[in-house]
Amino acid sequence: MSTYVVGDIQGCHTALEELLAALNFDRSRDRLWITGDLVNRGEDSLAVLRWCMAHDDCVTAVLGNHDLHLLAVAEGFVQPHRKDTLDMILAAPDRDELLNWLRQRPMLHREGEWMMLHAGLPPQWSAAQAERLAHELETALRGPDWRSFLVQMYGNEPRYWSPDLRGQERLRFIANCLTRTRFLHSDGSLEFQHKLGLDSIPPGLTPWFDFPGRASTDVRILFGHWSTLGLLVRQDVIALDTGCLWGGALTAFRLDDEQCFQVRCTARNKPG
Repeated sequence: MSTYVVGDIQGCHTALEELLAALNFDRSRDRLWITGDLVNRGEDSLAVLRWCMAHDDCVTAVLGNHDLHLLAVAEGFVQPHRKDTLDMILAAPDRDELLNWLRQRPMLHREGEWMMLHAGLPPQWSAAQAERLAHELETALRGPDWRSFLVQMYGNEPRYWSPDLRGQERLRFIANCLTRTRFLHSDGSLEFQHKLGLDSIPPGLTPWFDFPGRASTDVRILFGHWSTLGLLVRQDVIALDTGCLWGGALTAFRLDDEQCFQVRCTARNKPG
């Protein structure tokens, strides 16, 4: 049995099929973890979502910002963006079943030394604290009042963690950390404007995983979300969003022996 961790798919169903074939993936023996952003901007988000739900017995997918965006759009809380490719899901006869399955996905997944999430963590959170706070958001999304979070999800504030945060502000901060974080300001607060790679770090900003004194170094973190960062394999973090959507690659990382596998993708979009 092997466990493969795959970076952001974002509706690129053809690339997913090609990668699974290259891995000789067998649902009876193998497991697939996905770093979030199953849907949006790619050519067939509906097929990706249907495949993942049909393989629920061997797939563990955390929620990314595009997945949360789909849930909000489906409820009419926000208008689709110009580049969104969600119409097939919204018009599908099984849309309610698909969206309910998506809403039940975890925000974070941990097994042993490995922790998978979509984007990043604030420097103050240990791995155990991150698990607890992710569970708070999961409980809200799975509970009877889940729409209350989605309708107030959008926004950049608050930017700094405090255990005194309550209510929707607390949930929004947790969601922004787990699904949107790339850089941090020097005081440890969240920064959302820049999407550059490590060769173009703006002054005064630090990648979340390199922030001094980060409390979550007690686990090895697998994440996506940052296509301009590309493949990054270190002892403490593994970044797996390799820009399939932009004509890059779809990447899988095998936990058993830490090998990487890639299939090249056909560019259908431009970053932006």
